[in-house]
Amino acid sequence: MWRMLCERATDLDLSVSDIAAGAESGSAHWEARYTFTATGRPVHNVIEASFAFSGGMIQRHIDTFDLYAWARQALGLKGLLFGWAPPVQRAIRVQASRSLDAFVNRHHLGPR
Repeated sequence: MWRMLCERATDLDLSVSDIAAGAESGSAHWEARYTFTATGRPVHNVIEASFAFSGGMIQRHIDTFDLYAWARQALGLKGLLFGWAPPVQRAIRVQASRSLDAFVNRHHLGPR
């Protein structure tokens, strides 16, 4: 996912804070500012990340953020009116997953 985001971004600005890590888990607060290419709209996404480690490697990385806030910024009026609805949020997640799968296949990265 990170590789795809970094390769696609033309104006990605990341900031990271509140980093904490132990032997088995960790967390971080990060914020991403970028232009959503599908609409040309600016997005400021505020994310809380959690990590599970095994053998010194990240085994699981989960980002939590307000999808409705993202939809309002990225999709404009459509996101404002419908971005809160579970079917719309499900469609956003499905599209993001398809986009990632296509990126992985194009770059021969193997299963994610």
